[in-house]
Amino acid sequence: MGPVKTELHPRNPHRGLYDFNRLIKCCPELSKFVKTNQYGNEAIDFANPFAVKALNKAILILFYNIKWDLPDNFLCPPIPGRADYIHHIADLLSISNNGAIPQGKGVRVLDIGVGANCIYPLIGYQEFGWSFVGTEIDPLAISCAEEIIKRNNLADFIEIRLQTSLSNIFQGIIGTNEMFDISLCNPPFHSSPGEAKAATTRKNKNLGIKKGSLNFGGKSNELWCPGGEVAFISQMIKESVHINCKWFTALASKVNSLPILYKALDKIKASQVRTLDMSQGQKKSRIIAWTFSS
Repeated sequence: MGPVKTELHPRNPHRGLYDFNRLIKCCPELSKFVKTNQYGNEAIDFANPFAVKALNKAILILFYNIKWDLPDNFLCPPIPGRADYIHHIADLLSISNNGAIPQGKGVRVLDIGVGANCIYPLIGYQEFGWSFVGTEIDPLAISCAEEIIKRNNLADFIEIRLQTSLSNIFQGIIGTNEMFDISLCNPPFHSSPGEAKAATTRKNKNLGIKKGSLNFGGKSNELWCPGGEVAFISQMIKESVHINCKWFTALASKVNSLPILYKALDKIKASQVRTLDMSQGQKKSRIIAWTFSS
């Protein structure tokens, strides 16, 4: 079986090494990117965005029976980390369901900033049969996500809505009588274009990506917003008081964001607040979750 990525959730199907023979059978274009590394193992060059996209396409076919593609310049998500988020929120939902993960279309999940990749709804549907509403401010991203949904015949399970307000998150897009079991969000982490560019430069340097190379690193609205993740999640917290949802969750990449967010949650008198640690390789993050239910 080989080494196991023990930092990933125990149910995450991506804890083992990539089986490139099986992956290439699912996506033949991946074959040209697979090489033997210095340790004698098959691997791809993660500095090559085309290799990463081909790997994603293969993973989604092999593990989730999903046909998927993504235009250049949109955020190309790491599948193992996205799957981890889904499995962690499944555990949250099991708390009020006698320890069993609720499954089926009756479980409604709200994905804030679903993106062109539509990755959370795809994994959540295939793993647990949940239905999703994804919100997005970018019309082009919506058209890309809807094309993926159409290609996989998932229109009955995944709905995408355009959020026309840049200042609101839940308000103006969620009906007053709508009820959700849980919301999730991968917010823009950075507070300015400069901060996002510096982070991308550091990442590219670590991966060996040369300046000017094409990179599926994400469009501006996926990477930054005024005030960064603290401002975005704080606005979520403020608006969550008015939304019918059992659990609210958001991914927080920076540990120093937490004290400010805890203070905001205390202000709205959330009845429970949980922090779920996640990591993938050297990257560490956490899910902050809150509810008004007892």
